[in-house]
Amino acid sequence: MVECGHMELAALAAGLADATIVGDPRLAVLKLAYHTRDVEPGTLFFCIAGLKADGHDYAAQAVAAGAVALVCERHLELDVTQVVVPSTRRALAFTAARFLGDPSRRLKVAAVTGTNGKTTTAHMMADILAAAGLRPGLLGTVCNRIGGQDVPVRLTTAESLELQGMFRSMVDAGDLSCAMEASSHALALHRTDAVDFDAVAFTNLTRDHLDFHADLDEYFLCKRRLFLPDGERQPHAAAIVNMADERGRQLAEDCRPLYGDDLWTFAVADETGGSSQPSADAQATDLHLAAEGSRFALAVPRLGVQRAVELPMPARFNVENALTAATSMLALGLPVEAVADGLAGAEGVPGRFEPVRAGQPFTVLVDYSHTPDSLQNALVAARDIATGRVLVVFGCGGDRDRGKRPLMGAIGARLADLAFVTSDNPRTEDPLAIIDAIVAGVAAEHLRRVVVEPDRRAAIALCLAEARAGDVVLIAGKGHEQGQLIGDRRIPFDDRSVAQELLQGWRGAEV
Repeated sequence: MVECGHMELAALAAGLADATIVGDPRLAVLKLAYHTRDVEPGTLFFCIAGLKADGHDYAAQAVAAGAVALVCERHLELDVTQVVVPSTRRALAFTAARFLGDPSRRLKVAAVTGTNGKTTTAHMMADILAAAGLRPGLLGTVCNRIGGQDVPVRLTTAESLELQGMFRSMVDAGDLSCAMEASSHALALHRTDAVDFDAVAFTNLTRDHLDFHADLDEYFLCKRRLFLPDGERQPHAAAIVNMADERGRQLAEDCRPLYGDDLWTFAVADETGGSSQPSADAQATDLHLAAEGSRFALAVPRLGVQRAVELPMPARFNVENALTAATSMLALGLPVEAVADGLAGAEGVPGRFEPVRAGQPFTVLVDYSHTPDSLQNALVAARDIATGRVLVVFGCGGDRDRGKRPLMGAIGARLADLAFVTSDNPRTEDPLAIIDAIVAGVAAEHLRRVVVEPDRRAAIALCLAEARAGDVVLIAGKGHEQGQLIGDRRIPFDDRSVAQELLQGWRGAEV
């Protein structure tokens, strides 16, 4: 629920396309809500059709609690003023923005979407904005930051009502900018529709969320909505697109006629040191990757920029994340000095290739990689920094995309020297059935590399006990998460804390 003084219903509805007011348009609206528990006298209640319940079925309850009017997709047989619209979700986004004074217009807002890299890229964007003196808010999977203070995260991209409320809080707290993740769920459900973006960036697209999206094409079209909502370009934004990704190239071609010079493309150099996409506006070349961090040359010919960049994070995929953030900020007109300074001071994101150190003579990394592509990227990066073997602990979540399980099994067993297959968040599924589906994808010649241990803590312990000097241990899938979902219970579990506890006996040189 959001409240901000009051507005007349007609004024609120004026910005809604195809809205029809049935009843008194002069009513004073004091609050907005889409859940009956938040309704108080003076509330405008939005009948949202959710995945499990339809708000239209609770309209009478909202009226009884004091709702002065309803926003609905069909006229209801209730004695109350109603605003009938084609989409209540879309109406909620624009009404919330209008009710709160369109706060995103007072911020420089940069958003990033894609399957992998959103969280780290958003954090890097915030680091660059801070280096440029534009105090940033931050909205994402791991952390929401408003006025310099961290607040709890429930969804990667909040419902539009809460999202606009957070923008309002940022403005009130003196923030000047915001870096945010935009999930495909949020884009599909119109949560970001009323945001005034200044930069929208695309990292990549690989298999994920196919329990929500019908197929990869639909998944891509949801991501595309950040750039081309309703087939039109974002009014005030620059578009930043990864040309090294097949779907990125498709998106760039879709955007080019409408964005013109406001389309910025980028690509990381290929393994030979040359550019994988010579026509990209921004390129990262001359990569030097090490366990303690990375170096690369940032080249942006259209700006005459050639700058060495130090990044205190390992892995090629983090160079790609850094290039996404750098190109986005340069597209906003920020100086290259702020870009370089922001990246040089970038802090690691919890659970994203995060090291766990307890004096052991091998490297332990905890990573959120829970898709086939992200697991492959993490294992390739682990191999880049290993002087010994690569060991991995991973599983797959229950009640989610089942098709990715054998794919991840094949990748884990092929790219690691030892793969410990275990439980992730089994939810309501049988953990052993999930594990069987993962192992089913392992090639016969790689089965000898696979160890099955359903208990996640025990699997991590087995893996750490096997590790030797120079090895890299990757604990994949849960990253920053602090619980394990088993049935209807949430069991406290943090891969980082578990690994730290199990490593306490080591007294060797630090990694």
